Amino acid sequence: MDNNNQVQTNNNNIQNGDINNQAMTLKDWIITYLLLLIPIANIVLMFVWAFGQDVNQSKKTFFQAQLIILAVVLVLYILFFGAIIGAMMGTGSY
Repeated sequence: MDNNNQVQTNNNNIQNGDINNQAMTLKDWIITYLLLLIPIANIVLMFVWAFGQDVNQSKKTFFQAQLIILAVVLVLYILFFGAIIGAMMGTGSY
């Protein structure tokens, strides 16, 4: 009986436009990955998927986390190479 109600609830959610809460299929993730292989477009798509209104919730959350990690790595990258360049300039071996 619960199974029937769950299926009916899922069908109602889909009909009511609640398709963004459905689990993404393997095909959806493969298409997403292939789109991320396109240079420049991958950065734009990450922002669209992270902050868009009509985006699957799991995809949205994944790309929000991805952008946070990317920002942290970028800051660490800048600090690391800034320290190396600073050390080189300090020793006069540039």
